[in-house]
Amino acid sequence: MGGIEFRCRMKILALDTSTEYCSVALWRDGALDARDAHAGQRHSELLLPMVDELLKRHGIAVRDLDGIAFGEGPGSFTGLRIGCGATQGLAFGAGLPVVGVSTLLALAEAARPGRAVCCLDARMGEIYHAAYAQSASGWETVHAPSLCAPADAPPLPAGSWTGCGSGFAVHGTALKGRYGERLSAIMPGVFPHARDIARLAAREFEAGRAVAAERAVPVYLRDRVALRTDERPT
Repeated sequence: MGGIEFRCRMKILALDTSTEYCSVALWRDGALDARDAHAGQRHSELLLPMVDELLKRHGIAVRDLDGIAFGEGPGSFTGLRIGCGATQGLAFGAGLPVVGVSTLLALAEAARPGRAVCCLDARMGEIYHAAYAQSASGWETVHAPSLCAPADAPPLPAGSWTGCGSGFAVHGTALKGRYGERLSAIMPGVFPHARDIARLAAREFEAGRAVAAERAVPVYLRDRVALRTDERPT
């Protein structure tokens, strides 16, 4: 991370379906190959064919992998269920361990600033929020993932921060008002991607922190998909 070369000698398949994008990546002894597509609502149609094409390109079968990594959330409820379901199915069938990676941490890895405040649009006027800072050992959590209104986002410590993710595309004015001069740059187009999930997961696999396939579960943060009519903001 942060430009430090890291080569975990493993073969890891990574996937993410947490946003409107669908992406897959293959980590092979430190080398990465990835695919992505703007899926909209077609993740279930695109994901497994993308995995199949990527593995065939490298002459690798699922059983040849050392593990599978996935974007665990937060993000789209339907997308997360598709990603976790595919991870469980592939891992169970081949007897592989899995690693879940926060989609917000994947944003930080994609942007690679020294400090990242990561926000995904959560709809209903809210964002999924987290903040991370780099240290010699990797990413340190400044604010753990949470669900909040943009105007109520947790305060940031002093210093320069890069804002990244769709939360800044949708709620940029409110977040700029909240953080002011703390924001030195904004990258609203960054989205969670399988290649960044693969990089983060490689360290987890190498450290022995993988888990069994049945523990590939989503992190939703929001308990309910929608509000009743009488609960919606007016």
